[in-house]
Formats: sequence, C-alpha cells, structure tokens
Amino acid sequence: MTQLTDERPAPAASSPIVSPAPLIPSSEFRPTDTLRGWLVTAVVTVIAAITRFTLLSYPTDAGTPVFDEKHYVPQGWQVLTGGWIEDNPAYGLVVHPPIGKQMIAVGEAIFGYNGWGWRFSSALAGTILVLLVVRIVRRMTRSTMLGAIAGILLIADGVTFVSSRLGMLDIFLALFATAAFGCLIVDRDQVRERMAKVAAEDRIGLTDYGPRLGVRWWRFGAGLMLGLACGTKWSGVYFIVFFGLASIFFDVAARRAYAVRRPWAGTALRDLGPALYALVFIPIGVYLATYWAWFASEAGVDRHVVGTKIGTGGPFSFVPDALRSLWYYSGNVLAFHEGLTNSAGNRHPWESKPWTWPMGLRPMLYYFADGDKIKGCGSGNCVKAVMLVGTPAIWWLAFPVLGWALWRAFVRRDWRYAVVLTAYGAAFLPWFATLDRQMYYFYAVALAPFLVMAVALVLGDVLGKSDNATERRTTGLLAVCIYLGLVIANFVWLWPILTAMPISATTWSEQLWLPSWR
Repeated sequence: MTQLTDERPAPAASSPIVSPAPLIPSSEFRPTDTLRGWLVTAVVTVIAAITRFTLLSYPTDAGTPVFDEKHYVPQGWQVLTGGWIEDNPAYGLVVHPPIGKQMIAVGEAIFGYNGWGWRFSSALAGTILVLLVVRIVRRMTRSTMLGAIAGILLIADGVTFVSSRLGMLDIFLALFATAAFGCLIVDRDQVRERMAKVAAEDRIGLTDYGPRLGVRWWRFGAGLMLGLACGTKWSGVYFIVFFGLASIFFDVAARRAYAVRRPWAGTALRDLGPALYALVFIPIGVYLATYWAWFASEAGVDRHVVGTKIGTGGPFSFVPDALRSLWYYSGNVLAFHEGLTNSAGNRHPWESKPWTWPMGLRPMLYYFADGDKIKGCGSGNCVKAVMLVGTPAIWWLAFPVLGWALWRAFVRRDWRYAVVLTAYGAAFLPWFATLDRQMYYFYAVALAPFLVMAVALVLGDVLGKSDNATERRTTGLLAVCIYLGLVIANFVWLWPILTAMPISATTWSEQLWLPSWR
C-alpha cells in the first residue's frame, strides 16, 4: 500500500488544525457494481468487435490498399520485412513517427499482406476504444448504464467505425489519447481516496500544503500512453499540454476539497514536479524509444547526418550524434508539413478546415467505384463507396452539447464536463493555429470519443437523478431510449456508404444529405 507522508510531525496543541473533511463512501471514488459493470462492458465490446471485424478485408483496389492506406500499409510491410524501419521513396522521408506503422505491421505479420493483415490492428484498436469509453464514462458518472450508452454511441459513430476498418494512423492516436485520459480519471479518484484516508486519520492539517500522495502509477500510465500517441502522430503533443493542465487542476481541487490551507502552494510543492516527470519526461522518453529501430539501423533516413550534412561542432556538440540526427530528420519532416499549404497551391478536393469538423460538414470519400463491373444493387447502375462521415444524430448535436457542457463546467462546476471539454479542446483547438495548411476530416477522429462522452453526460442529465420523481425518471428514460434508437437507425442507414455495399446511384445520391458531402 502506498504510504502517505507528511512534511513534519504532529503540531503542538496551539497549532491551528483544519477540521477533517467528512468521511466519503467508497461509491464516491468508483462504481460498486463491479461484476455487472464488467458483464455489460464485455457485451458492448463484443458488439463493437462484430461491427469492426465483419468483412474487414473489403473493399480493396483490386487487392491493394485504398486511399491513404497506400502510404501506411506498404510502410508497415517495410517495417515487418526491412529491419523495422520504413522509408517513403515518393517523398524521400517518412512524415509520421513509427508506432502506427508498427501496429499495422503486427497485423500483417499475423495475416499477411492483405486486407485482413493491414486492417487487423485498426479494428482491434477501434474495439478497445469502445471498451475504454464504456469504462471511462462509467467511472466518471458512477453509472454502468451511462457507460453502456456511451459505448453504444461510439459503436454507431461513422467516424470511428470507418477509421477502425482501414490501415491508417488516426484510430491509434485516438486510442492512445483516450487511454491516457482514462488513466488520469482513475488517478483523480485514487488521489481523492488517499486524501480521504489522511482526512480519516485527522492528518490533513499537519502541514499547510497537505499530504504527499505517494507514487501515482495511473498518472505514470497516462504518460506512457501520451508517449505512444506522440509516437503515432505529432498532434499527440497537444494532449500532453491539455492533459497536464487537467492533472494539475485535479490536484488543486482535491486539496481544496479536503480543506488544505494552501492548496495551490501544496500542489506546486507536492505535485507539479511529479506531474512534469510523468506527463512530460516520460512521454519524451517513450517517443524516443519508438525510434529504436531507426537508432539501431545503418540505412535509416538521415540516421548518420552528423559529419556529413551537419557539422560535428557547435553549441550542441555534447548531444549524442544519434539524437542530433533525429533532430535534423524531424526538422525535415516539419518542413514537409509546413510546405503543405493552400497558399503554396496544395489543395485537395476533400480537404476541410477545423470549423467544419464538430458537425462533420465536410466528410472524406475514401473509396468509390461504379460502372458495368459493379453488380448486386438490383439496378443497372451500381455504386460502391466508403465515406468517412460522422453519424449526424451524434455529430449534428455537437454545438448544443458543447454549449451545455460549458454551462455545466463553468456555472455548475461539474468536473466531468470540464475534463471532457479539455480533451475535446486538445483534439480540436490547436488546429486553428495553422489554418493555411492542408487539413482533412480524418484529423477529427480523435474528437469522436470525447464527443461521445459529452453526449453521454448530457443523456445522464436527461435521465435525471436517482432521487427524482418516478415520472421524471421514466420520461427521461423514454427520451434517452428514443434518442439511442434514432442514432442506431441513422447508423444503419449510413451502413452502405461506410462499408462499400453495392447501392444504386439513386440511393447513393440520397445518402449525401448535404451539398458539402458531395
């Protein structure tokens, strides 16, 4: 058991002692229906797996990858067959860190270079993502029902569904960011459990700064997950910043809740250093470790630039050559991304800007086929398509949901809404700083879990509290059931254009609800 230590021994009788906080039941820290919780989680996760893995190898472009799979799937195969390093001959460098390609390579190692192989890890990640959302929402709300509702919503979300069935990187980023978020939620509860123990022992007031909280393994786990997120895409850095701030505010709130005399100073003294270690230095270490094969290689792109492309001297000569080479290589990658701007003439017919993402106003067409060879729709003119589109019954409610969340967070001081908004902001707000560059709706994949969490919290408010009148609770339950039915029906309607089922050209046109979807 982690020991809670104080700065000094018990004070003299004349010293001021803060009255201990009242004892808090265990249900305040975690749900108590453990067996039921896991059974419900298992059922929802199995449903998610069925939807993600069914017909996983379909479609392909005549047995080859589709859309941006053409970048990452061959690189995954290079990782598997070429010493765990990859290159990109079309551009002369690889523009994303290795983890996503290594994840794809695991599936290819099991099933070979085919649709199942290069999509297996994505489908597994998408399934685990549903499991995590169920457990996280259950933990935040202390309600297994709301956890299950969140899982159902994510199952029926077109963005995560399609992303779970293609060999691309964004589903891995969403998985690791959500896992880090979940670790911080458990860490928050664990901190309050430890504070409650100290309060029960009448030791809160032994120091102005509150107790030391011991080793916080869940926060350490969050650091590991954030490192893997950065090792998938650099946009994982945004989550480090936002989650780091959330963790600090969690600690301040915990010390204030237990009447620590100087909660801000206590957090700065007790928690800030360990937080920097767990949520900054650990992710940096994990990120560097993801390049292990590149460090060990002789043929990696820019692996040995010190002494050739850059000098051996200078103010940074004390830095190991391998790290200097990685810095140089990363600079080239950054220059590549910075050059993909609209002002430089780089445009794509399906690109979108971040203000369109919350409602999914500009989806992406990943795959399209028509002509005489497309059969099976019962019409003479058949179409097959895969479109990355958010289920409107979920995504079109984004602004009302976010507005309600802001009110709950800032007026009612509901920490659950506040932390979900923080995570949503990490996936969304930083993109407004670089509006000139090419952007695509698949950048919004990391938004989806946190949007679903926010919707689930709102549905919890619709359900009402346990002490509400029976009629109020029954009416709320009816409204939630009707809404879930609408979401599922909407998902079923979109199924053909999420999975490339043959449909008539007329049906295809009917699926495109907005002009911006065309």
